[in-house]
Amino acid sequence: MNFGPRSVAFRVIAFSTVWAVVALIVIYTVIATLYRQASERGFESLLSAHLFNLIGSVGVSEPGVLTGGPDLGDLRFSEPESGWYWAVEPVSPGLSGTLRSLSTTETIPSPQVSEVPFNASFQRNYRMQGISGEEIEVLENEFVLDAKNRIARFRVMGNRSELEKEIGAFDKRLFTYLSMFGVGMIAINAIAILLGLRPLGRVREALAMVREGRAQRLDGKFPVEIEPLANETNALIDNNRRIIERSRTQVGNLAHSLKTPLAVLLNEGRAIGGEKGKLIADQAAAMQSQVEHYLRRARVAAQRDSVVFRTPVTPVLQRMVRVMAKLNPGINLSLVAPPAEIVFGGEREDLEEIVGNLLENAMKWADGNVRVSVAQIGQQASASAEFSLVIEDDGPGIPEEKAREALRRGKRLDETKPGTGLGLAIVAELVNEYGGRLMLERSSLGGLKAIVQLRRVQ
Repeated sequence: MNFGPRSVAFRVIAFSTVWAVVALIVIYTVIATLYRQASERGFESLLSAHLFNLIGSVGVSEPGVLTGGPDLGDLRFSEPESGWYWAVEPVSPGLSGTLRSLSTTETIPSPQVSEVPFNASFQRNYRMQGISGEEIEVLENEFVLDAKNRIARFRVMGNRSELEKEIGAFDKRLFTYLSMFGVGMIAINAIAILLGLRPLGRVREALAMVREGRAQRLDGKFPVEIEPLANETNALIDNNRRIIERSRTQVGNLAHSLKTPLAVLLNEGRAIGGEKGKLIADQAAAMQSQVEHYLRRARVAAQRDSVVFRTPVTPVLQRMVRVMAKLNPGINLSLVAPPAEIVFGGEREDLEEIVGNLLENAMKWADGNVRVSVAQIGQQASASAEFSLVIEDDGPGIPEEKAREALRRGKRLDETKPGTGLGLAIVAELVNEYGGRLMLERSSLGGLKAIVQLRRVQ
């Protein structure tokens, strides 16, 4: 399967992959945000609970000294420099004593009220650097302790860096799991898409078999979405075949209808004799040649772009070489063919006419040697694959400046040799109708080297 930017599979997989990546990014962002918000709310709720527990555990003596032994139920307040601290400090005059958690041995400063004011509940929240450089979040409240309106400041501090570390670890695990899920989802999605598009590959292979002549129709069961396409294609192939057969019938009928009148004209011209008889005979012969020429072109054009015909090349060459060798025993005729089968994408009669005209021309001009070779061009057989047919002789050859002139119909470069001057022209026209190439070069044997390149099929 061709998996390029123009491929449907590539586009669908690319679109689904981009969509999956965007969706996973959105999911990751939403989950991470929700987890952060939930963690921060839990962190703040914990600090608030500890603060109220601390307020309930502290009192003031009659002389105005802060008293109490708060136990907030969290061992982190007992671990030195854990980032979790509490402190109770006097605010009102006449109130003394400071209480601190076991986790701290020094007073952690607080910002001025003008910088971070209290809210309506006499509470404020701020962040600052802890004893060990960690970031801590402080929840602070000023509370009246007795009837004398003596006020103390209660502070509970939580390790914000610890919270951020937990959130970061969760984000990392979430990213890992979503990445694994995303890779698996994209792989499964790609496999599902490729499996879903496999019937299109079967249609392409069936069409290739029809084009190469290995099948006459698109055979097999296809999904309901593709079956109408296969049915329409089969109908088109059948219609194309009927058109070809009808064209062949019409061409044959035309040939038969003209054959007798032209033969009569030709015989009458010869019977009359003289200049007038010769003129009639020559014109009738020219008309016969032109009719055959254009009938041949119509037949080739009708079949070239339709269902491809298949003709093994080597058997045709072997048969024609045997015939030519018997007709010209004085010429050394050799054939070089590869072991792999080469199949011409056309009719056997057309290949025989191409080879026959070139061989006849080579045998006529050769001094003693003619070499025929065939080889495939490229490594893989495809719609654009070709094979080359080379026929060489050791005759006088054709000068390069006269090679084009030799391909003109009825043009003979040497009037001393028998012939009509149509052989190379017929070959050129047939090759051109099949979309091939004919090249005339100088052979290593010394004479003409005719190279024909035609399409080959599997």
